[in-house]
Amino acid sequence: MTSISVKLTAKELDLLSSLAADQLFQREFVDARFPGHKTNHADLNLGKQLIERLKILTAKANGNPVPKKLGTTN
Repeated sequence: MTSISVKLTAKELDLLSSLAADQLFQREFVDARFPGHKTNHADLNLGKQLIERLKILTAKANGNPVPKKLGTTN
């Protein structure tokens, strides 16, 4: 896997994680209702892990403690 570094402000990171979470919700619950839609569970799980990592980074960037629910999965 190739690692990519990106510089973002805390506000940009917060917005990005919010947008990603909204898109994941769309894919998991809304798109699934369309006839013929095939859910890619691997992508959904990867997306959930990514959003969790973004939220942890946002909390740390803002100087907030990481919520107990976050940071429990690898």
